[in-house]
Amino acid sequence: MREHRADLDSTDGEEGQMKSLRVTLGLLLALCLLLGAGSALAADTIKITAQQPITGRFAFAGKHINQGLADSLAWANEQGGVDGIKVEYIYEDTGYDLKRAVAAFKKMMAKYSPVMDYGESTGQGKALSPEINSRYHVVYGSTSFSQELADRAKNPYIFVSGPTYAQQFGILLKYIAANPKTKGKKPTVAFFHSDTEFGRDPIPFAREMAKKLGVEVVAEEVTAVGAVDVTSQLLDLKRHNPDYCIFQGYVVPPIPAIIRGAKDFGLKTTFMGTFWTMSNMLLDKLGADGEGYMGVMPYAYWYHTEVPMIKIIQDFNKRHHPDVAYRPNSYMQGWFTGMVFVKLAKMCKAKGLPITGPNLKDMIPQVKDWDTQGFAGMVSFKSSNATAVGKVYVGKGGKFVPASDWIYLD
Repeated sequence: MREHRADLDSTDGEEGQMKSLRVTLGLLLALCLLLGAGSALAADTIKITAQQPITGRFAFAGKHINQGLADSLAWANEQGGVDGIKVEYIYEDTGYDLKRAVAAFKKMMAKYSPVMDYGESTGQGKALSPEINSRYHVVYGSTSFSQELADRAKNPYIFVSGPTYAQQFGILLKYIAANPKTKGKKPTVAFFHSDTEFGRDPIPFAREMAKKLGVEVVAEEVTAVGAVDVTSQLLDLKRHNPDYCIFQGYVVPPIPAIIRGAKDFGLKTTFMGTFWTMSNMLLDKLGADGEGYMGVMPYAYWYHTEVPMIKIIQDFNKRHHPDVAYRPNSYMQGWFTGMVFVKLAKMCKAKGLPITGPNLKDMIPQVKDWDTQGFAGMVSFKSSNATAVGKVYVGKGGKFVPASDWIYLD
């Protein structure tokens, strides 16, 4: 695995002279040591390590997440770093292999003693969380939007770079409750998820949230991740005819088949998705069937040039990656994580605290109404180490455009 890094007595008179010389030399030596130490401190960096899924079955997103995080930290360094202290980013490819990821994490902890780290998956976070909290004391972000990892009481050192999957469902359900298909009639919804931990994660919360908001859950459909035959699920959807249907636990398949099948059955259901099903890759696969597809995203899209932070991101890419024409959602997740890392370090510095894992951890709950320049709303880590904010977008003309303002869950 390869690491990458984005500096003597004779007479009384003679005794007095020698003593004076020794004092002078001692002072000079102390001054040199002090200056040397000062230079070392000035040259020191804030080390952030990462175990990234740049190859393997998650590479379609992992390479973009890695680039987004690297670019975000590089941009921060262009702005002066953390009050003059530069951020050093060191990463290693894991191939989306949990054993490799855990081994790489432990090696990097021993070699670099970083204060912050980024992991490749929910699995890595769950496997390492006991040691992160009890031994390593490093602030940890990752690709995951897991509700469990964002639980501050259990995992005070771990944060999620946006709303958890459960919170994303909550944001969509708030939108649905405010936008019933028929006035005076309770809106109905179906949950359509994969039979995986990824798919099941937000469903219990979503059931409770729907009840609280007055949204009726009329069906819950479950398939394998890459299911080909979805006939039975489509027939069940036809029978219940929900106003809305929310996907969870997929990236692309079987969503196009479900949406086209529903249209063939004459359903007027509005289909929605969470983060991983809100990519332009999916819209491209859907083609004309992507018109009206909706979902929640924690960030602005590359082509939302009215957003100040998007302008910054585009300018950075123009200067450093002139051949890049588009950056996907996963890049934005990496960029936002870099923003969080730098924000926490700056908060420590502003309070006169050393930039250490324990101090950075204590800053997470103190992030309140942070202006992300339109990129991710006004961010606060309130009751959990997740942002609990997102925006609903709708597919129009092959792009996602805002269907709501930022929606906050308290």
